[in-house]
Amino acid sequence: MTPPPAGAPTPPGGMRAPFAVLAVCTGNICRSPAVERLLAAGLGPGSGVVVTSAGTRAVVGHGVSDPMAALLTSAGVSPQGFAARQITREDVRGADLVLALTRAHRTAVVELEPSVLRRTFTLRELARLAADVDPADLPHGTPAQRLAALVPLAAARRGRARVSPADDDVVDPFRRSDAVYAQVFDVLTPAVDAVVAAARG
Repeated sequence: MTPPPAGAPTPPGGMRAPFAVLAVCTGNICRSPAVERLLAAGLGPGSGVVVTSAGTRAVVGHGVSDPMAALLTSAGVSPQGFAARQITREDVRGADLVLALTRAHRTAVVELEPSVLRRTFTLRELARLAADVDPADLPHGTPAQRLAALVPLAAARRGRARVSPADDDVVDPFRRSDAVYAQVFDVLTPAVDAVVAAARG
């Protein structure tokens, strides 16, 4: 589903396939929907990127948890119209980039579909690796085209530095205090911002 580079012929029907990003956590009601909504809002309309989310043990059909919904709303991002769903192999196969919220989620995604290893990262991992990519190595194109170029460049940098799980994982705030939700949101937001910055240039 990776979009062709700028100047490439447009596929039959006149539309390019969007670049698909899938965010993954456990219940799909706290962390991954926040990433979905924050990333989509940061990239903006016309980015050529479609962001969705799913859970490894999803609370299927539920909306964003109330504390996370409140944090999204306070950030100017709507949590409305969201319904949690269980991750499927088809979701993973169709994703050009998978953003897991912990290393365990990343492992679960790759076990479900091993072919996506090189395009599956934890959110914080990709944010860190993106900062190490020379902006000159990314095309002067749409966010979709820049993300398509970023994924293999980031994958090539993986493992160069020793990183602890605490540097990759975002803790689950479910059924915890509003203060924990706020701490989680404060971890998610700069990581999403780093991905947006790399995508927008």
